[in-house]
Amino acid sequence: MGERKLTREEVAKFLENDQQFAEEYFSTKATSHMVDKWITKHGKDGAWSSDGTPGPLESTEKGAAILKHFRKSMSGAGGSLKSLISGSPKPKTLRRSRTVLKEMNEKELFMELIRDIANELDISTLSHKILMNVSFLTNGDRCSLFLVRGGKDNRYLVSKLFDVNENSTLEESIHSQEDEIRIPFGKGIVGHVALTKETVNIKNAYEDPRFNREIDKKTGYRTHSILCMPICSHEGDVIGVAQIINKISGDHEFTHKDEQVFKNYLTFCGIGLMNAQLFEMSVQEYKRNQMLLQLARGIFEEQSSLDGVVQKMLTEAITLLKCERILMFILEEHEEGEEVAFLTAFDLCAKDKEVKKPGYATMEWSAKNGIAKHVATTGETLNIEDAENDTRFKVGFDEGTGFSTQNLLCMPIYNSEHKVVGVAQLLNKISGQPFQDKDVNVFEAFAIFCGLGIHNTTMYENACKLMAKQAVALEVLSYHATAQPEETDKLKKMEIKSAEEFNLYSFKFDDLSLPEDGTLTASVRMFQECDLINKFHVPYDVMCRWLLSVKKNYRNVTYHNWRHAFNVAQTMFAMVKSGGMDVVISDLEVFALLVACFCHDLDHRGTNNAYQQKSESPLSTLYGTSTMEHHHFDHCIMILNSEGNNVFQSLSGSEYRSCIKMLESAILSTDLALYFKKRGDFTSLVKDGEKRWHEPTKRDLLRGMMMTACDVSAITKPWEIQRRVAELVAGEFFEQGDLEKMQLGQQPIAMMDREKKDELPKMQVGFIDAICMPVYKTFADLEPLLNPLFEGVINNRKNWEGLAVKYDQLVSQQDDKGNTKSTKEEGKLTTSSKSAALQQERSEERRVGKECRSRWSPYH
Repeated sequence: MGERKLTREEVAKFLENDQQFAEEYFSTKATSHMVDKWITKHGKDGAWSSDGTPGPLESTEKGAAILKHFRKSMSGAGGSLKSLISGSPKPKTLRRSRTVLKEMNEKELFMELIRDIANELDISTLSHKILMNVSFLTNGDRCSLFLVRGGKDNRYLVSKLFDVNENSTLEESIHSQEDEIRIPFGKGIVGHVALTKETVNIKNAYEDPRFNREIDKKTGYRTHSILCMPICSHEGDVIGVAQIINKISGDHEFTHKDEQVFKNYLTFCGIGLMNAQLFEMSVQEYKRNQMLLQLARGIFEEQSSLDGVVQKMLTEAITLLKCERILMFILEEHEEGEEVAFLTAFDLCAKDKEVKKPGYATMEWSAKNGIAKHVATTGETLNIEDAENDTRFKVGFDEGTGFSTQNLLCMPIYNSEHKVVGVAQLLNKISGQPFQDKDVNVFEAFAIFCGLGIHNTTMYENACKLMAKQAVALEVLSYHATAQPEETDKLKKMEIKSAEEFNLYSFKFDDLSLPEDGTLTASVRMFQECDLINKFHVPYDVMCRWLLSVKKNYRNVTYHNWRHAFNVAQTMFAMVKSGGMDVVISDLEVFALLVACFCHDLDHRGTNNAYQQKSESPLSTLYGTSTMEHHHFDHCIMILNSEGNNVFQSLSGSEYRSCIKMLESAILSTDLALYFKKRGDFTSLVKDGEKRWHEPTKRDLLRGMMMTACDVSAITKPWEIQRRVAELVAGEFFEQGDLEKMQLGQQPIAMMDREKKDELPKMQVGFIDAICMPVYKTFADLEPLLNPLFEGVINNRKNWEGLAVKYDQLVSQQDDKGNTKSTKEEGKLTTSSKSAALQQERSEERRVGKECRSRWSPYH
């Protein structure tokens, strides 16, 4: 048996008995067309005064119902947000022509103009319609609409549309963010209305002190009367202000009836504007979410390098947040309470579209204004609206890029453990306005993704480094061994000669006469002579074991071996004891520097940093810059941590930390790339008469320069010693050049090319001028007792230059002979005879080169 169908009467009776259900059903199911019909029908017999003037809608039951259901109708539009944003065609309600509107009575006209804005969600179009309709309703000549912006404590009005008349198009009237007018609450007529919610009807604008006459002067338009009224939300908050200027008809003054019409229409406009703003916010939020998702995809797709992931993050962020420039600073790892420092930084300007590493001037600018450091330290978000006049931070001018900061938003970046790992800084909103709360909210979401990206990338890089470290450790362990007990006992029992017998105090010291055991006992004597073993309570067996282990951990390469480390340590000893440096540096510093000298080339492979990078060795993966120097330091720590090898074991906690820090800095200072960066500062300090070197940074600089002076000190030795050492250095360089040719298929630089060894005297002169002469000259200026080092360099330069001149003369003479012979026989040689002559010429060049080398070169 089929179900009985309900009759219309039964449904109507049910709805009348359950009005709550009827209202809920209507509010959720009614279409905009149904609401329009309802408003039109009920508007004809309600909410109108006896004289035909529209009365306050809220004052009548039916008027309140109209408002209530008008609000409900705005949520009845079907379709998803995505479909609305995508621009899918939607039906539009077209307003009738002005001729038709003029033929309507006031009730019909009012309803028609309400219907005109009922379904409009685009806030610009809606605002234009409101003003066009207000102009028609009140016979106003020009209309303007101002919308409220800012937070509760900093509210202001912006001119969405300005001076709209009946012929104005939307494109002509709308103001962009760049040229919009901003009016604070309480300022001028519009600001007064926004602040007080009062209606202002001015008969003569020039008699009102709030009126700004300058606008008339600029535009040439004469303002007579003004009607200005607030637009409120259904909660009573001001969301905008509408203003009408100069009534066209009558005596050009707005009447009480105009005020009433204006107020009633703006009531509906407030609802429409609220919904349009909500829709605009939803669209913006949707777009931001899409961009954040895109950012997330980019971050998690690229995790192999920090540079790569930051490149993606900044490129997305500058589009998302619409700013002129964005900086990101990555923090060094630090313990809680320690001063923060930045490991690296990235810089992207919207106009350049390329992420760069900031230059020195930019990093100095950032350090001086202190904003990034403040945010990293405190975790506080900074929103500086007027950078030029900010009292907390002197933002200043970035001389490195010529960039001038107007406003700034700076926020910390946290990792998954809620620890600050970086700082992101937005500079200059493209619109020229300060960053708003919505920018802060988006920036917070961006910073969360940045934190995840940086954390994941760092974890990945750490994993790669651990794998590389494991590979290096396995290689080292397979090659090296620590000192055996019997070796330690043997050294402990050896006689230790005096420093004078070893000639350790001399800058002309020569290790050639010392056997291998002699280098060890001489090393012990250096520590004894400085009284370091006694002062720092180093067990004698530990000192002996440590020296033996260090010696064993040097590979048997041509030059960078144990003998080189021993000679570097001896020069350091001589600088301290004979060169007067013991007056400047402390005993703990001497201890750290001697240990650094012995360890500064541990596990050297006979190849330099550039070769590690070219060959993509595990070391180059493990250490980005100063590759070998970092490895030497790590190897030094590994030996110290081995059982029975820690010569620092009796130091206090603070002494130990200080010593390890000095040790690391000293070993890294032997990288000539760092020497070039620091040499200028050292020279300037000495020229300025620095004597006491109290500041930690200055002392660290001095120790670093001492390490360089000791590392290349073979250039200061007597000529015969210098020639012998130069032969060893050149031999090791040529061996690397051979490896580059054979294993890498690359042409080595001249100083490592065996085929260009005849040019070595000239290259030695260049090496002395570029590296050695400046550092020894500066030390001689600092302390006259160090002058023997400078004199030794000068003497060796003369010898090398003399050899270079002799070689050039021999080559020149041979070239002249070859050219004369070639001229006589020119034109007679066939192709085959030319080839034979070329071979003969090369043979002669080799003969001359051999003769020349026999005269000057120790490298042959």
